[in-house]
Amino acid sequence: MQTSSSLRILVADSFEPWRRYVSSIFEQDQSLQIVGEASNGLEAVQKAIELAPDLVLLSVGLPKLNGIEAVKKISQAVPGVKLLLATQIIDADVMAEALGNGAHGYIWKMDAQRELLHAIRAIRAGEKFIGSGIKGVEPLLKLDKREP
Repeated sequence: MQTSSSLRILVADSFEPWRRYVSSIFEQDQSLQIVGEASNGLEAVQKAIELAPDLVLLSVGLPKLNGIEAVKKISQAVPGVKLLLATQIIDADVMAEALGNGAHGYIWKMDAQRELLHAIRAIRAGEKFIGSGIKGVEPLLKLDKREP
């Protein structure tokens, strides 16, 4: 059930069990509503334009269009959307590119149970979020090229 304060979320990941896992985490917070899912980057862009979610949670390693390219396209096509990337591989260069192209947060999938809701709350409050499993990259938070 959607309330006026619901955060509408699109989840994009090629691995369906991961999408189910994310859904189970979101069930802990009634203010979070999954409005759509995508299994590749092109579909994520299309659904983001179609659904105009408040936040898109997407994997870095999406097929057809990777998460970094999807971030670029979604941030241009859907003004005001928040973008949170989840990854299995920690790479400071990839994270810098993601944050520089409009991502608001970056988490390690292994920490999702502990950090996903915290990340979404921080991003919803207008903050950036870098997961605790991603060490030594805090200065990258300053790389966001977009205006607040």
